[in-house]
Amino acid sequence: MPDFTITRTFDAPRATVWRAWTDPTVAAQWWHPHEVTTPAESVRIDLREGGGYAYLMIDPTGGEWPTAGEYLEVREPERLRFTWGTPDAPRGPDVPVITVDLAEVPGGRTEMTFHLDGRADDRGTEYSVYDGWTEAFEVLDGVLAG
Repeated sequence: MPDFTITRTFDAPRATVWRAWTDPTVAAQWWHPHEVTTPAESVRIDLREGGGYAYLMIDPTGGEWPTAGEYLEVREPERLRFTWGTPDAPRGPDVPVITVDLAEVPGGRTEMTFHLDGRADDRGTEYSVYDGWTEAFEVLDGVLAG
C-alpha cells in the first residue's frame, strides 16, 4: 500500500501540539493548506476510539473539500490514529489511515511523526496530498508561535 511520512519538530510542548490536533477551535486554524480556510463551525471532534471528526476546507475559488474520519486509537498525549477521507467514503481496508506520534524533545519542543497509509508521496503534483499536509504543518507552526 502506498504511504508517506512527514517528521517535523514544533517549538511547543507536547500537550500544546496534542491540543492543536484535538481541540476544534485550534484545529480550525490550521487543518488546511495555504490559501485555504476551514470555518470553525465546520469542525466536529468526538475524541474517543470509534468517535469521529469532520471539517470543511474552502479554497480561494469557493471549492469545498469536506473531510472526515474515525478515530482508531487515542493515546493522549502521544498518539492519534484515524481514518482520513470524505464523509461519504466507503469504509474498508482501502481507506487511508493517518498515525500521528508526538514525542517530547529537549527545550520544551515536540517532534511529530505524521504517517499516512494509503496515499503515495505525490509532492509537486496538482492537488498533492503530501504538499497539502506540509503546508498545513507550516500553518500550525504559525498557530503555535502565536
